Amino acid sequence: MTGRVGHTLLVLALCAMCIGVVLDPAVEARAADTSPKLLGSLEFKSTIKKLPKWTRVLDKMKAWKGYFQDAATANHPSKGSWYALKAELAGKPQKDILKGVNKFFNKWPYRLDKANWGVSEYWATPWEFLKKSGDCEDYSIAKFYALQELGFTGDQMRIVAVKDGIRGIGHAILAVFLPDDIYILDNQTIMVLSHKRYKHYIPQYSVNEKFRWMHVAPKKKSTYTKAKQ
Repeated sequence: MTGRVGHTLLVLALCAMCIGVVLDPAVEARAADTSPKLLGSLEFKSTIKKLPKWTRVLDKMKAWKGYFQDAATANHPSKGSWYALKAELAGKPQKDILKGVNKFFNKWPYRLDKANWGVSEYWATPWEFLKKSGDCEDYSIAKFYALQELGFTGDQMRIVAVKDGIRGIGHAILAVFLPDDIYILDNQTIMVLSHKRYKHYIPQYSVNEKFRWMHVAPKKKSTYTKAKQ
């Protein structure tokens, strides 16, 4: 009898431990972090590490005063149109601001890092982008800081490295989190659409000024599993 009671108590203790783990707030928070999010992925948040190209930009941007506010770009030919756009967008809904910024910077010609900088991969600051233009991540960085100048916070935005499932190549876009949805600014189109429309983009990682997120595509249910349901 004593052995049986002891066994029962052990089982109850283990069950209590299991319940305690399930109800632990830290565990619940970690579980919440793995729910489907940007571009339908599972995402895992961490600090920015091993991203020297991005941290170089962040270090340079500590001296940032705004577009066309430094001596090197004070006489840039696009200065007038930028200030005209800012005046036009003042007081407009956030989505209109996204469209205006996306269209403005997409006018810059696409240039490979190899042609601009002599290396295969280079993340340009907005200053550098204004002078030489750039490739996909450079457009995203330029828009990231332009939107901050227009009232968006860095916490609302992420630069996202994706794989284009159609072309089979790497790409970068800017994701902006609004109350109703996540919107994508892409140098390949002037349209600003919900992230749900971009089924062919597979996110690899995303960053803002504080954090990095790793992304994993959720496993698709098998035909057999769907049939059983």
